[in-house]
Amino acid sequence: MSNLGKFYAVNPVNNEFLDGEFVNATADQVDATVEKAIKAFDVYRKKDKDSIANFLERIGEEILSLGDALLERCHLETALPLARLQGERGRTIGQLNLFASVVREGSWVDARVETAIPNRAPLPKSDIRHMLLPLGPVAVFGASNFPLAFSVAGGDTVSALAAGCPVVVKAHPAHPGTSAMVASAIEKAINDCGMPEGVFSLVQGNTNEVGEALVKHSGIKAVGFTGSFKGGKALFDIANTRSEPIPVFAEMGSTNPVFILPDILKEKAEAIAAGMAGSITQGVGQFCTNPGLTFVQQSDAANKFVTDLVSKINEVPASTMLTAGINVAYDKKIKSTLEIDNVEEIATGKSVDSLNSAKARIFKASIETFSQNHALAEENFGPSSVIVEAQTKEQILDAARNLEGHLTATIHGTDADFAEFGELFDILELKVGRILINGYPTGVEVCHSMVHGGPYPATTASQTTSVGTNAIKRFARPICYQDYPDALLPNALRSGNPLNIWRMVNGNMEK
Repeated sequence: MSNLGKFYAVNPVNNEFLDGEFVNATADQVDATVEKAIKAFDVYRKKDKDSIANFLERIGEEILSLGDALLERCHLETALPLARLQGERGRTIGQLNLFASVVREGSWVDARVETAIPNRAPLPKSDIRHMLLPLGPVAVFGASNFPLAFSVAGGDTVSALAAGCPVVVKAHPAHPGTSAMVASAIEKAINDCGMPEGVFSLVQGNTNEVGEALVKHSGIKAVGFTGSFKGGKALFDIANTRSEPIPVFAEMGSTNPVFILPDILKEKAEAIAAGMAGSITQGVGQFCTNPGLTFVQQSDAANKFVTDLVSKINEVPASTMLTAGINVAYDKKIKSTLEIDNVEEIATGKSVDSLNSAKARIFKASIETFSQNHALAEENFGPSSVIVEAQTKEQILDAARNLEGHLTATIHGTDADFAEFGELFDILELKVGRILINGYPTGVEVCHSMVHGGPYPATTASQTTSVGTNAIKRFARPICYQDYPDALLPNALRSGNPLNIWRMVNGNMEK
């Protein structure tokens, strides 16, 4: 792997280098970093819940104390508007505080106590107690499209730290300066809270070798990733060729199908078109929940919806994408879509005179063309979407049955539609991690109930979520203790419940 390769942040607005020189981590540096994490794990995993909760909250305070300088640097590296970044900083701090509250409450460890029955016939029953333990050091890969909320101190990092796992973050090469600033805030929180050295580390690099060395290291016990299918699948494959395979929690993109049913189109075609236009073009379409696929049943109302959507998309000016590479990939996918027979481009946003800008694009295809061209169901990371026109309800249901895994699915309909298309709900439950009714998939609430995941190829672990407090359980494993003396048990399992957490005791939930 490269050991002296230098790289720089690039302003996507003008393709100019920004201040600051960054160096690809060497194999030896990656090794030393993980070894520190291994040593830190022995100490950190035994920290009490209040200490970890205070640490998470302190990280949020230190990020906020970076002030506008963080937002300004992030704006230069990503072209994201300052207002968007201010909101994202709030989300980042909010999820740190949310996980701190989960840790401080403590019941997430899923404590279960089965007391002994020594006189049970024909055999006595042992005392058996169960809880979740942290896995060990976790490698986290920062996302390009959320430089704060899903990057250095983002959702994967906070959920791993909350579980008691040290974290080594591979910074995204598109925003190395932002990453370094957030890392400095975490380091300050480590020092102020008396956490062990190595509980958090940042490695930089713009080569695949850096990430590969991190995932291959025997001290890494899990991986969190948000990005492309190609990148996530590569890490997944590396992790599974290790002598000790490890879980890779990779969120790899989705086209997030939308089903707009016939009855609601008669009532709200224009309003739904406006909402869809906003969702498709929000953030230049650079969301993993961008609605890239829409199914309608052909009718006059459906024609009006399409006409209204085209009108609104044609008025949207192009905007700068996160990186030149993302812009090139977007244009390449647009070109390949145009080469598919019987696919019609029906809307194109306004051009602007700026580098790395992407125009919104809407395509239309029949259900037959869609079923014969798998590429139409693949994500194009950017402000584009495909409308698929069906003739019958059965065609729509068949298309839904043949979908691969996605993060979300959306259904727009009236009560009459829901009754008529009841089977659609059953189908989509098996295809996605989140189903929305009469809404738009962009925008993911960070809360206890959120599921941001889905069946492969949307993710590599459909039983988990990368957003919401259940994300903490990705980085823990179950263990049980049989016939342990009370004094040797973890506090969560001791008699008398010293932590005052919810526990299942002999089949009943108690506190």
